[in-house]
Amino acid sequence: CSASTSKPVLTLFTKKPCPLCDEAKEVLEPYKRRFILQEVDITLPENSAWYDKYKYDIPVFHLNGKFLMKHRVDIQKFEDRLRKLELQSE
Repeated sequence: CSASTSKPVLTLFTKKPCPLCDEAKEVLEPYKRRFILQEVDITLPENSAWYDKYKYDIPVFHLNGKFLMKHRVDIQKFEDRLRKLELQSE
């Protein structure tokens, strides 16, 4: 698949239950066609490194592997970063 069609990957570090994560996903809903959402459950044994790092901070978002934001969705920051990635991939 060509670079122009590859969407940025938004990684959500989460655990169950996570009301803030649910809220964050709702806020991001209008943008979901522009990125791929990948959820990482930090309570799974294979994700223990992320658990140690983020257990007090979820939800945490990485965009294309780079830390973006935590606790709440900063829509302005998200849009800016997403737009930059989209321009780069054109």
